[in-house]
Amino acid sequence: MGRARKSGRRAADADVVAERVDGGLAQLVPDPDRRRAWTLLIDGAPQSHVDLDDPAHLSFEYQRRLGHVVDLAAPPGRPLHAVHLGGGACTLARYIAATRPRSTQQVVERDTRLVELVRSRLPLDPAARIRVRSTDARAGLAKVPDGWADLVVTDVFSGARTPAHLTSAEFLDEVRRALAPTGVYAANLADGPPLAHLRGQIATAAARFAGVALVADPAVLRGKRFGNAVLVAADGPLPIAELTRRAACDPHPGRVEHGRPLADFTGGALPVTDAAAVASPAPPPSVFR
Repeated sequence: MGRARKSGRRAADADVVAERVDGGLAQLVPDPDRRRAWTLLIDGAPQSHVDLDDPAHLSFEYQRRLGHVVDLAAPPGRPLHAVHLGGGACTLARYIAATRPRSTQQVVERDTRLVELVRSRLPLDPAARIRVRSTDARAGLAKVPDGWADLVVTDVFSGARTPAHLTSAEFLDEVRRALAPTGVYAANLADGPPLAHLRGQIATAAARFAGVALVADPAVLRGKRFGNAVLVAADGPLPIAELTRRAACDPHPGRVEHGRPLADFTGGALPVTDAAAVASPAPPPSVFR
């Protein structure tokens, strides 16, 4: 176990915190450029980045894209009811609390020891309305009242793979049940060539929602490398133009696909069912070098 950072020390000057959690070896690595910022790794795979002094700062490109979805889910500053399936270091929940005060949020994180580590080393603002539940993501979602959520975000990885039971049409039926009629669903997906998992997830979302879009690095969409893609879905209109503008202006520009081009991208993939669901593919070791 690593030693705790002493009060007043910069994160960059602190020791790496390392503890065993249910999902493997968790490490909190200090950010050399930000005073009280840390990166969470699980078995060497980067999971989250948190700046305790500036929770509105999103470092990872996929987190920035999820941040755009949050920003466009309602008029600026309006509180949200948000459900986060997969907690990590609660980066996005902290972001919503900072940018949309008085939001009410539920975080579902199965790894109890990880929850305890984050609470002790990266404590949440006690004024933030964030409730953390230690249970399976789908089981936690089942406890959300019908129509309660303005936003549901899935960002669940076990051993760097999304569990199979969170990839199916039946799972999305539960998401739709929990969402308000004007609610938005977003998911952090990971895939590489030949992108079979990503195509199947798009087809599954299109079978359950009226509108679907995908935000990703163009190289990932072309099947040139393994990487993240953010899927966005809703029954109401999606803010495609503004999402496209924001993604293109990121430090690592992303491309937004929707409509016919996105349907063509699926290549005839069929929606995934519980009976046929499999976990997302594991990233190649080179991703984390």
